[in-house]
Amino acid sequence: MSTRLRVAVVGAGAAGMAAAWDLQRAGRAVTLFEAAGTVGGLASGFRAAHWEWTVEKFYHHWFASDRHILALASELGLRQQVIFRRPSTVVYWGGTFHPLDSPWQALRFTLPRFSPLDVLRFALVGAYLRLSPRWQPLERVTADAWMRRQLGAPIYEAVWRPLLVGKFGEENLPVVNMAWLWGRIHDRTTRLGTFVGGFQAFFDRFADRLREVGCELRCRCPVERIEVVRRTFGPCLAVRSAAGIEHFDSVLFTGSPAALLALVPQLPETYAASLARLRSLGAVVLVLALSRPLTRAYWHNLPKEAGFPFLALVEHTNFVPAHHFGGDHLVYCGDYLPPDHPYLSLSKEELLHRFLPSLPRFHPEFEPSWVRESWLWRTPYAQPVPPLHHSANIPPIRTPLPGLY
Repeated sequence: MSTRLRVAVVGAGAAGMAAAWDLQRAGRAVTLFEAAGTVGGLASGFRAAHWEWTVEKFYHHWFASDRHILALASELGLRQQVIFRRPSTVVYWGGTFHPLDSPWQALRFTLPRFSPLDVLRFALVGAYLRLSPRWQPLERVTADAWMRRQLGAPIYEAVWRPLLVGKFGEENLPVVNMAWLWGRIHDRTTRLGTFVGGFQAFFDRFADRLREVGCELRCRCPVERIEVVRRTFGPCLAVRSAAGIEHFDSVLFTGSPAALLALVPQLPETYAASLARLRSLGAVVLVLALSRPLTRAYWHNLPKEAGFPFLALVEHTNFVPAHHFGGDHLVYCGDYLPPDHPYLSLSKEELLHRFLPSLPRFHPEFEPSWVRESWLWRTPYAQPVPPLHHSANIPPIRTPLPGLY
């Protein structure tokens, strides 16, 4: 009989696959469970019949500073397939779009509109957040309070507050800590990365590597329950899935806190309560295949008060050329939403009816006839809401149940 420890990893997104890779190569016998038909989690993709590449269901890219995933790509022998480009990012303000990709562009935007003191504060705050490695003190203050105090009201109200409200909603302004925003600014690079064939191609190749080293990968195999059982040689974890009931020495769960609570009713009350306190937002993304380009930019930040029905418009084919998609010009209309938001239950046709009337604001000649095809993707768990002192309130990775992580 084999003495290798059996480990179940639940969830074949990036975290679950990376964990399975390390565990399998460390000598464990790993079984990786995934409810969906494909690996990749929120970075998984889809492909129309006439496309050469896949496109992500939820817009996705890597930064040049994402050293861990890039190191993993090198470890897998896939680094040469990673492509970096410099697509443009713009923000909507005063009825038009303004590029803010570089310090020079930021100065061109701020100098004519704000006082010299406001512009100086804007530049100094941006430099501090880019260069400072110290995020811990920023956990003790909200992004709203810190940015307002450091920038002053004029630039904060015009630029940053609308973006925070768009991302998290007005109700979360008194909640989200400044360390979250530090992370978004500190690690951001103008060079953005993708993978030849789309990120689904990356995760499919990753899945092949996992199988090569002996990991058992089961797609379309949702886990239904995890519980501790007592056996003659000690406790172990029983995993009930579409494949039946199996016993493992350890289980690593990589899904949402709510999903873990639903799957493991044995969790002690205190630990379960700490999971339940973790708040998050869902996401909805409507992907449009257009017959012609809508804009020249890649990423469009849209303030809620400007009347747009979504948070961001991302023209993917201003990052990855349209010839990879049979000449289709691909546009994402996306938003982060609380769990009870109507967008999470409306049909695709209802969302098209709400979203399409805003597109002439990006291209005055836009007509609905430009839309060749559309796809709707949504998930109830996409963006955690990090409150003050968040790192101290994250439940331990090792749960009170022996062997469950």
